[in-house]
Amino acid sequence: MGRMAGLAGLLIALGVIYVVYNRSLAEQGLVQAPPQQQIDVIGVRSELLAIGQAERQYLVAHGTYGTLDELEGERLLTGGADRRGYVFTVAVDGSRGFTVTAAPSGTERAGWPTLTMNETMEIAGQ
Repeated sequence: MGRMAGLAGLLIALGVIYVVYNRSLAEQGLVQAPPQQQIDVIGVRSELLAIGQAERQYLVAHGTYGTLDELEGERLLTGGADRRGYVFTVAVDGSRGFTVTAAPSGTERAGWPTLTMNETMEIAGQ
């Protein structure tokens, strides 16, 4: 009877871990996504964070946030607007804030998430 209780406890613990893991993936927009999509979306999230860091540096130097062209002109970024099959755009509101949008490009990425990030450095997926 002790072995059965131990086995039941183990199964319950594994079930809880499974639910927490799936919920974490769902929050990142990666549930049941193909492996290439998961890899690219993680890479795009890293690109968004790099753009956010560049924006912070640009703000310190210029007192306002910068466009992608301005960030590249200051050599804070490299790579252009099209990365990993996503097109990046930046909307700037002076020194108040910015929004970076990463949208999938091409028909092969139809249904992939569009990601956004603002000056809070929090990434949201749509």
